[in-house]
Amino acid sequence: MKKNEQPKQEKQKESKTGRAKSRKNHELAVITYLFIGLFALMTGYFIYFDAVLSPDVINNPYNARLDAFAERNIRGNILASDGTVLAETKAASDGTETREYPYANLFAHVVGYSTRGNTGIEQLANYYLLTSSISPAEQLKNQVKDQKSQGDNVVTTLDMDLQRTAYDALGKNRGAVVVLEAQTGRVLAMVSKPDYDPGTINEKWDTLTAEDSPESGSVLYNRATQGLYAPGSTFKIVTLLEYMRENPDSYADFSFNCKGKVTEGNYTISCYNKKAHGAEDLTKAFAKSCNSAFATIGLSLDESVFKSTCEELLFNTELPSPLTYSKSSFSLKTDATPAEQMMTAIGQGETLVSPLHMALIAGTIANDGVLMKPYLLEEVRSAKGATVKTFDTEEYGSLMTADEAAALTEYMKAVVESGTGSKLKDLGFETAGKTGTAEYTSDKSKSHAWFVGFSDTGDRDIAVCVLVEERGSGSEYAVPIARQIFQEWYGNKALKDLMNGTE
Repeated sequence: MKKNEQPKQEKQKESKTGRAKSRKNHELAVITYLFIGLFALMTGYFIYFDAVLSPDVINNPYNARLDAFAERNIRGNILASDGTVLAETKAASDGTETREYPYANLFAHVVGYSTRGNTGIEQLANYYLLTSSISPAEQLKNQVKDQKSQGDNVVTTLDMDLQRTAYDALGKNRGAVVVLEAQTGRVLAMVSKPDYDPGTINEKWDTLTAEDSPESGSVLYNRATQGLYAPGSTFKIVTLLEYMRENPDSYADFSFNCKGKVTEGNYTISCYNKKAHGAEDLTKAFAKSCNSAFATIGLSLDESVFKSTCEELLFNTELPSPLTYSKSSFSLKTDATPAEQMMTAIGQGETLVSPLHMALIAGTIANDGVLMKPYLLEEVRSAKGATVKTFDTEEYGSLMTADEAAALTEYMKAVVESGTGSKLKDLGFETAGKTGTAEYTSDKSKSHAWFVGFSDTGDRDIAVCVLVEERGSGSEYAVPIARQIFQEWYGNKALKDLMNGTE
């Protein structure tokens, strides 16, 4: 072997060893960074889960963690906007807990119940009600004593006086009332009848859900959010918007001579009670709710564009509803018959909508075309009264332009000033609305009564939807209910402002 061969081999061996170490270090670094990255992702996910997803996951009735929360904490209270207790849990000396509802049927569907599953706000706020935000030291002390901690309380947007007024005004009728604050989305009142006492849900469960029961489960059904009805003439708001969009330069020049009915082919549409309205412009046709005029407008509309407008107004799509709801539907094919076009334009046809949805449309018009997401939870407070979380107003988006909303407002004001909503005329402040009389069977003598509208005062304006099942015309049965709601909101508010020295 030559003298320089051994050192050369040793250098090559050292070089290979160095490269092997380098590869190992590189692999170790990759693995280290990978674990660091995974740890960061997991940490981020847990933060996101705790802040955003956990309430939804915990609210899921199939989540076993609910039992653990309930074993550790006493369910918190649900409060009206003024602090009145709407639901609370009473614990007996033997540890037995009873969920009580001091106002029984008054808030039944919107507050809901927390046995036999959760519904209403009991479901919506489940996570917060089962969470305790008292001090860790006090919670530890309770655990040592084998005692439960008090869960957090939830303050809702519900107005006590407005809820009672809506409930009493609906009386013994079947139907629903929804009241929203247009500029914020706060749900101020929500009533559905027939109703029940959530405090007796366990005792009466079999009766309420029995298939052979006269109610057949409908008492538990929240008609405000889950009920779907033909909108009748309230849908003329949508038809009018579509006509304005298709005829931006000429819609104000509309004229029609109403003879009490209109015939296309072998199909005839009649006005309510076959009343002939005579010569009309668009304002009068809308204010008098002229079926003949709007059926004729329906024949002129582009079916596909009409459908697009309806879907922009959230038909055939999801609603931003915090409560369980039914999706509204609009169906008008491009090859629709004249009869289908005419019926759809006046809110009969196959269109179905919920009272909540109609209230959202009214609120959008009142808010310059912008829909605010409806919400029911104002804030979460600990059992000691400390604020844990607040809920802010949130825009859903623009469903129409401000100019379109302003034009619709004027047409809806005419309904009150000189049309079918004239029972609201002398309130002392401006309101806008649309009545509806929706046939729901082949027997045209049977119909649901509708009113949808809003106040136009510039001061915490409210959107109101009233549906009275199987009663008749909206002007006769729904408008008087809306009137009491408007009077309560502004009369009571003015009194409170005066007492607080803000006027």
